[in-house]
Amino acid sequence: MHPIKSAVIQLFGKFYWHDKIQSKVKQDIAETTLSIPGDIKNIASEYKVSGNDKVSTRQRDDIIFITSRFRSGSTLLWNLFREVGGCTSYYEPFNERQWFNKALRGNNVDSSHRGVNDYWAEYDGLERLSDFYKEDWIHANLYMTEKSYDINMLNYIDTLIEHTDERPVLQFNRIDFRLGWLRANYPNATVLHLYRHPREQWCSFLINKDEVSKDNVTETYKDGFYLDVWCKDLAPYFPMLDLKQTPHPYQRFYFLWKLSWLWGKHFAHYSVSFEDLVTDTEQTISELMSNVGIDADVGRVSQLISAPKLNNWENFASDEWFAAHEKICEDVLTSFFTKHQ
Repeated sequence: MHPIKSAVIQLFGKFYWHDKIQSKVKQDIAETTLSIPGDIKNIASEYKVSGNDKVSTRQRDDIIFITSRFRSGSTLLWNLFREVGGCTSYYEPFNERQWFNKALRGNNVDSSHRGVNDYWAEYDGLERLSDFYKEDWIHANLYMTEKSYDINMLNYIDTLIEHTDERPVLQFNRIDFRLGWLRANYPNATVLHLYRHPREQWCSFLINKDEVSKDNVTETYKDGFYLDVWCKDLAPYFPMLDLKQTPHPYQRFYFLWKLSWLWGKHFAHYSVSFEDLVTDTEQTISELMSNVGIDADVGRVSQLISAPKLNNWENFASDEWFAAHEKICEDVLTSFFTKHQ
């Protein structure tokens, strides 16, 4: 065999048989080939068996899941539920700071999160979450369907729900493409979807605002909120996210934003925009709390919100610049979904 060909085969073999690659391959094979009769359910037997209580946990109808993208106002919404009373509001359960781990979580709070002194008080006494937590959740297997399986993730979420006697509220920035899995495992929970104007969210994404401009963004963009990480993991499902296919960062951002928005609209029970939350605050909060069955002091809770300056995107580029990139993305997405219908 030619030495170059032999070297390529050996390199591919090392890649293919890597533990993470094999795990993903096996999961994909299982999802496409495993056939289980749809009328078989894990009902309780007549014997008292440890674990049957998990079935009832996942059937609860008082659970609230919040799904949103980074820099969309999710911390603000989490804090509203934290202050409304009668709820235990968990902040970003999959966050790599591991709020349940006092040695890792640190004590810093983002200065842009107004009125927030900590993210972790609700996690005190939950050190046992370390038995289930996997840091891979923040960057791998971000797309999960009704057929996906992750017992550690289930046990992790179950533990949060069971830890409180109040109504559990879990605010995530990493479940938008896992909503199918979440709805399948917690069928009676309520899912709230928060989204923000993509241009505004893009400007909030930029961590080097003094360096980046519309003219040099491809060269100067720095990934501060997992855009490239997410695109890499999700590209096998959504090829337009691949860096080689879409080198322009705003287009990759817009693709991810729109896909997340579509998943939220499809799987969530209620959707709310950040703009409505900060400009029509009392009405939006009133409708939101009514939808989830919470009798809130709307006037008091509304005081937690101070409206930020909007339309910051106008300082970055013109409407024509954004619209041109967005049209390219919309044409690609229309073609993609038409092909998969």
